[in-house]
Amino acid sequence: MLRYLLFDLDGTLLPMDMDKFLGAYLRLLAPRLSDYLAPERFVKELLISTEAMIVNNNPAKTNEEVFMDDFFGRTGLPKEELLPIFEDFYRRDFPSLVHATRPSATAALILKKAITKGYEVVIATNPIFPKLAVEERLRWVGVADFPFRLVTTYEEMHFCKPNPNYYREIIEKLGCTETACLMVGNDVEEDLVAGKTGMRTYLVEDCVINRKGCAYRADFQGSLEDLLAFVDSLPKVT
Repeated sequence: MLRYLLFDLDGTLLPMDMDKFLGAYLRLLAPRLSDYLAPERFVKELLISTEAMIVNNNPAKTNEEVFMDDFFGRTGLPKEELLPIFEDFYRRDFPSLVHATRPSATAALILKKAITKGYEVVIATNPIFPKLAVEERLRWVGVADFPFRLVTTYEEMHFCKPNPNYYREIIEKLGCTETACLMVGNDVEEDLVAGKTGMRTYLVEDCVINRKGCAYRADFQGSLEDLLAFVDSLPKVT
């Protein structure tokens, strides 16, 4: 029986054009580090270190540790000077990026309905961002104060999507079986891979991403409005 509902954030609960959002993010962040690296060089180095997180399969290192070791190890930049700049950016500048998204009131209704019915709700966003950035995006959705069972951030997780170990780590943290989980997302490669662990999957089609044009199978699919009706149709957890 389903008991845990896992929701992707970007493009799922928070409708957006991911390329547009990431472009706006990088254009806003890069100038903050211009005293240390030219913006073009900074973006290049940031993306290399982000990829290092994504391909990492070492359970002994958090995603944050992988990123920090790679970024500061390769660039030789002073970590103690840059970390306060990053934190200040996420507190002061990052909130303005809401303009690059299209928040939908439907998302909050879906989560409220799921929680009211007794389901444990997980925000299963790809943990390549720090907690500050994830919490801010949850505010845009209007659900920052919801009682989530788990929110995946790069400080705590050891794997990233589309690594199936990301989903296995969630299962371990929940202390449940994979068959008790439904993963809801918009990315064919990153979210539907949860099916390889035995989870059921729901593809949200409003901002669907299929970069490689892969054939895929989801147990359920539909729009965000369809997802609201789907959650409404689920039995209460007893």
